[in-house]
Amino acid sequence: MKGIDFQRLQDDFRGLNFNDPGVWPQAPRIAAFVLILAAVVTGGWLFDWSDQWSELERKQQEELQLRESWVTKKRQAVNLDEYKRQLEEINRQFDTLVRQLPGKAEMDSLLSDINQAGIGRGLQFDLFQPNKDDIREFYAAVPVTISVTGSYNDLGEFASDVAKMPRIVTIKNMVLTAAQGGSRGREKTVAYDGRLKLDATAETYRYLDEEEVKSKQQRGGK
Repeated sequence: MKGIDFQRLQDDFRGLNFNDPGVWPQAPRIAAFVLILAAVVTGGWLFDWSDQWSELERKQQEELQLRESWVTKKRQAVNLDEYKRQLEEINRQFDTLVRQLPGKAEMDSLLSDINQAGIGRGLQFDLFQPNKDDIREFYAAVPVTISVTGSYNDLGEFASDVAKMPRIVTIKNMVLTAAQGGSRGREKTVAYDGRLKLDATAETYRYLDEEEVKSKQQRGGK
């Protein structure tokens, strides 16, 4: 293999007539072609191809997003029946809870049931006072202040009976003390026959009637 004759290449590039490149030696013509090609590629990249490349990358990103969206929607479509079943179950449970809320007209009956639950356990009511309704989003809380006297076991059974009622009733803010009229000394209270006094709040709930809902909406939901 012959070596490159750099002297000849140097002579070929001397005295070139730029007005007639057709008569140039082979080496200058090849070099000119490479330079023109490089200029065309660079110009195309700067003025056109770079934008097209950016657009291509953007389209590829959109494709990935569309694929992910399609996979998500396909998964939802496959599980649509299960979602419907879960929604129906949620609605059923909600309806069950709503049915546990009495209406305004049923409150007297429910309060009477709470009172009878205590009397049925042999308890003595010193106070049974329904207080002002606390209006919530779609229901009202009805707190009832109670003060009842009885044995420890009877008070426990009363709380259990209230918890088992078909309507929702909770007992809170409980304070348990020795009933008045028992033994005198504090130490002897522990050995007392079991008569205790329970001060508490029995809170039940009712759903709002149409007029109350309308009035609440007119007040801006407050």
